[in-house]
Amino acid sequence: MLAKFTNLATKNNNIKMLALLHKSRTMKCLLTQLLLLHPPNFPNYFKNTHILNPPSVFSGFLGSNSRISFHRSRYFSEVKAMASIPKIVKNPESISYLNQREAAEVDEILMGPLGFSVDQLMELAGLSVATSIAEVYKSGEYNRVLAICGPGNNGGDGLVAARHLYHFGYKPFVCYPKRTPNPLYSGLVTQLESLSIPFLSVEDLPVDLSSSFDILVDAMFGFSFHGTPRPPFDDMIQSLVALRNPDQKHQKSPVIVSVDIPSGWHVEEGDISGEGIQPDMLVSLTAPKLCAKKFSGPHHFLGGRFVPPPIVDKFKLNLPAYPGTSMCVRIGKPPRIDISALRENYISPEFSEDQAEADPFDQFQKWFDDAVAAGLKEPNAMALSTTGKDGKPSSRMVLLKGVDKDGFVWYTNYESQKAHQISENPNAALLFYWDALNRQVRVEGPVQKVLEEESEQYFHSRPRGSQIGAIVSKQSTVIPGRQFLHQQQEELEEKYSDGSSIPKPKFWGGYRLKPELFEFWQGQPSRLHDRLRYSPVETDGTTVWKIERLSP
Repeated sequence: MLAKFTNLATKNNNIKMLALLHKSRTMKCLLTQLLLLHPPNFPNYFKNTHILNPPSVFSGFLGSNSRISFHRSRYFSEVKAMASIPKIVKNPESISYLNQREAAEVDEILMGPLGFSVDQLMELAGLSVATSIAEVYKSGEYNRVLAICGPGNNGGDGLVAARHLYHFGYKPFVCYPKRTPNPLYSGLVTQLESLSIPFLSVEDLPVDLSSSFDILVDAMFGFSFHGTPRPPFDDMIQSLVALRNPDQKHQKSPVIVSVDIPSGWHVEEGDISGEGIQPDMLVSLTAPKLCAKKFSGPHHFLGGRFVPPPIVDKFKLNLPAYPGTSMCVRIGKPPRIDISALRENYISPEFSEDQAEADPFDQFQKWFDDAVAAGLKEPNAMALSTTGKDGKPSSRMVLLKGVDKDGFVWYTNYESQKAHQISENPNAALLFYWDALNRQVRVEGPVQKVLEEESEQYFHSRPRGSQIGAIVSKQSTVIPGRQFLHQQQEELEEKYSDGSSIPKPKFWGGYRLKPELFEFWQGQPSRLHDRLRYSPVETDGTTVWKIERLSP
């Protein structure tokens, strides 16, 4: 709402509207941030309001603090003529790194001329750390988190991250031995206590962190720290270092996540002694610091999606693009994974015979409804496997478009590869996989075409673009390029631009698989999965379904 109001005010050069935003310090800060994010608005705004001294406007926004005023006037001269877009970097080798002086100056500008408050930046930083952790370490396997927080802003980032991790489904604990009396930090502690997040003293920490925690968040010291860590942080840093000692490699160690700077590292030179913390994940904030070049762990993320164009241009920053709405972005390539080590320990309710519906169609509908209710993307997606007379199987994903006691229906091109295979061998298999529910359903049986009237009715229920696409695509045939498709599409769109009905092509229609076998699979711990198979049995001239449990 504020953004719309401000854009309207600046667009119309309405001083009264802008004045309404000046009445509170919070509004002043937010307005400043919005204006600096839209530098193209400045020239007309200042020209039409006859303001010859632009910095004077910011005096009204930000007050008369001399330190801020100095940076404001100097900074505004650089911002005034700027209307550039932040440079987006795809090559991880060209990402910018900040030295200690630059990092401090960025913070000073953010909290000075750009109007950010410490608690705003801390909230964004902590959320970035939490989302980075959730991106790699899923709560089902890495649930117990210990956030070790120092007395400064880095520790505040850790406190905020702990709160977000709680809401993400993790079980956080906090060790905060040197509490800061500042109301901001006291408020963060109160928020965590209201969630019943345990605070552990140094004395309460277990000797062996490996057996008690899955993730250790190192939020002790940031880039502004100088000197040698003092008690109790010196011993805590050594405890994290000890987790990587060779004599403990036979144990499963918790992963270490460092916030912005691994505690004890030099902000520019890194782990000078070679005996410091070696985190598994580093979450750089705003922009990576020089020491991050020495980071050799598998996961390096950048967080802090709040850097405005003035900062980017002033420091000539090359930063990666953030995906979608995410608050974090991976820097560099993901680590090479040992495929043999990938495994998931499924945690699901047991699926027993007495819970199973007597009719497999009813059981399928029950599980399908669960998949829809869970919000899964395309729960009707299924793998269709067919085999021709050559005996070579082929699989692809198609979409279920109907199911009843007569079978499972999908639509396709009758001249495609799967259609040719079905004409040679009218037996096929379907597989539904609902990952979030740890469920699979296998269906096997003979296939036949649906009635032409049924295909006709479904074809005309589709969007006109999909109808044209079905005509354009001579599925599975070789074409000279994508432009070939676009050209045919444009020709057909022009042909039917009057809104007339688009005729269904003869080569397009539906298939129906009539099941002769169902298998319902529910993932369970230690690979002891539930597998219930339904097969038809004739009893007194009536077909009933026999349910059998299969070994996992």
